[in-house]
Amino acid sequence: MTSKAINRMFRAFSDPIRLRILHLLQEGEMCVGDLVEVLQVPQPTASRHLRYLRQADLVVSRRQGRWCFYSLAEAGSAFHQKLLSCLGSCFFEVPTLQEDATRAKALRQAGGCCPSVPCS
Repeated sequence: MTSKAINRMFRAFSDPIRLRILHLLQEGEMCVGDLVEVLQVPQPTASRHLRYLRQADLVVSRRQGRWCFYSLAEAGSAFHQKLLSCLGSCFFEVPTLQEDATRAKALRQAGGCCPSVPCS
């Protein structure tokens, strides 16, 4: 892994919104609409941060009709795996992340705003 890629990943973790997105995606795939609802940010803001996370190889996306779904990328290196492990264990007590998780759980139980039919 290049130092440029490592720096990009660290920068991804340094932004509060990107950290919140990564934390939410630990629970599974989410569409942009659901992320906007949970994060309580405008759609262009969420999309800009998702684009950065894609470019850092931390998330992947797939299209289903007009919907775009995001999930955590498979770890491509030992460093990437360590970052993902830290995501699951280092930030679990951060109040904002706990609030996001609560909103995401409620949104999932309500059905969310995006179709739940898997892409084939």
